Amino acid sequence: MFDTALTLNDFIFLAKGAGMTIFVTVIAVFFGTVLGIIFGVIRYQIGPYWAAPITFVLDIFRSIPLLIQLVLAYAFLGTVLRLGLSGLTVACIVLTLYTSAYCAEIVRGGIEAVPLTLRRASRSLGLTWGQDMTNIVMPLATRVALPSWIGLALGVMKDSALVYVVQVTELLKSTQILITRLQEPLLLLMICGAFYFLISFPVARFGGYLERRWSND
Repeated sequence: MFDTALTLNDFIFLAKGAGMTIFVTVIAVFFGTVLGIIFGVIRYQIGPYWAAPITFVLDIFRSIPLLIQLVLAYAFLGTVLRLGLSGLTVACIVLTLYTSAYCAEIVRGGIEAVPLTLRRASRSLGLTWGQDMTNIVMPLATRVALPSWIGLALGVMKDSALVYVVQVTELLKSTQILITRLQEPLLLLMICGAFYFLISFPVARFGGYLERRWSND
């Protein structure tokens, strides 16, 4: 007969960890996407030579493992600058910059996928640069970039498990705490995986729905 020491309070503890995972992911993806759009448009518009400083900084966030970024940022902001930021704040800042670095490449690639002849035609009709970007480029680039952006959002959600190093108790850390106390790793990891599935599955399905709908327009 199946027996476990898991209680309702333990489930609530895991649910709170899942809530923290969702919170960190939403903050990082939202602000990271906003910054990524800005950086991506700038990189495309001013060319690779003038965009070299921005590209260099973004390459740093793409190249260094996220775990190292979190540890260094937490130590630098807390110990060196003595800003007194909480681990949650540091985690959101680092994940936002990490997300923006990848999102900038997605945005740049999406813009470059728009045929140059189409852009020239829109400008010849009298559209300003802003109107061209808003009405022509971004709608078409969004269709191209959406699958990659969905993958990035799901990846950030899973990478958020690393924020435990800055004292943030998210889903995986909550699971590890219960494993240490209850000594039931298999069951708890299965429940943890189920939580991650419940979080990510709707996002993936919604992205697929948008792809199918836009492909028919």
